[in-house]
Amino acid sequence: MSHASSTLLPTVPDRARRAGERTAAALGGSRWAAAGLAVGLFALTRLLGAAAVAVVARSAGKQPMGLLGRSWDSLWYLGIASHGYGRTLRFPPDLVYSDLAFFPLYPALVRAVSALTPLEGAPAGLVVAWTAAGVAAWGIYRCGGLLYGRAVGTVLVVLWGLLPHSVVLSMGYTEPLLTAFAAWSLYAVLRGHWVRAGALAALAGLSRPNGFAVAAAVVAAAAWEVWRRRGRNVSHRLWTGAALAPLGWTAYVLWVGHRKGDLLGGYFEVQRGWGSTFDLGRGSLRFVRHLVLQGDRLVFATVLVIVAAAVVLYALLLLERAPLPLLVHSGVLMLIVLGGSGFFESKPRFLLPAFPLLLPLALALVRTARARPWHATVVVGALAGLSFGYGAYLVAVADTPL
Repeated sequence: MSHASSTLLPTVPDRARRAGERTAAALGGSRWAAAGLAVGLFALTRLLGAAAVAVVARSAGKQPMGLLGRSWDSLWYLGIASHGYGRTLRFPPDLVYSDLAFFPLYPALVRAVSALTPLEGAPAGLVVAWTAAGVAAWGIYRCGGLLYGRAVGTVLVVLWGLLPHSVVLSMGYTEPLLTAFAAWSLYAVLRGHWVRAGALAALAGLSRPNGFAVAAAVVAAAAWEVWRRRGRNVSHRLWTGAALAPLGWTAYVLWVGHRKGDLLGGYFEVQRGWGSTFDLGRGSLRFVRHLVLQGDRLVFATVLVIVAAAVVLYALLLLERAPLPLLVHSGVLMLIVLGGSGFFESKPRFLLPAFPLLLPLALALVRTARARPWHATVVVGALAGLSFGYGAYLVAVADTPL
């Protein structure tokens, strides 16, 4: 572990940190096998989730692969991959859906897969998404294992694969790609590999609008390190990593602004056309009021519960004294979800890259498994049933934007 990383890890309780270090040392040559087990368990959760989607879709007379590869935003990304930017749809009274709202890295990768393989369109998109999900699971495992040991890292990955909205990780969406860059960037920060962290954060910023949360985490960690050293003996690699981190997100936002004729405001004009704005949560509160007083579809009530649970988990993450980059990354994603208006039903999807929120649950589940294995088994089984059943309902039945 590098010297720089040691300044970030002490925010973790000493006993847990020492356990993580002992685990890393004990694994030695078996570390690849341990990581493979974690990723394999994640793949199993998603295979079972996809099977549930297939069963429900077939019973409803729908094609499972079509639902996974060509639903909602997937169609926009596939259009960009095939034809580039330039599509706009208008809906009364004032909605203007432009494909400039979608960041370019995922469709670029889909286009590359189509050019290099016989796969085209939706199958290419699924290959990119599934590969990214596996890479993300590996990175999440490494983060959890570094901080708390192999068992917590493995459980963290399994919990991420069993979230109520984890069906998105099996679809042609960008959350797996963003989470992959986020996990490995955060891992690099924790290890003090600043240039790598900054480069990965830049790629995260090219993946999704909320990808700038990764850059915020890298810059915050770098600022803390500079402050701790009082600006003395700061490596040029730290400055380079901090400078790289926001470049991806900033470059795309400015490119859209240039294309729209308003360098700084053009991208945000595009988002307003979709009905997405940051209004400090006023729009969300109005919708919650409607939901409480008048009721609405099951999806919206479930979203409210998931977002409330995320707030509690973030409070627990603070009490756990998690490392600063993890707190900033998850905190920025929480701020976007709580403060943004529009597409209320998509808020749980926006939280999928906030995997550090699951650390308190992973720690509790590992402790429970050591004391009462059957209790932990029942909990995991219940989470799996909820994830598979609700995921299949979302994709094959609900007909609600994800």
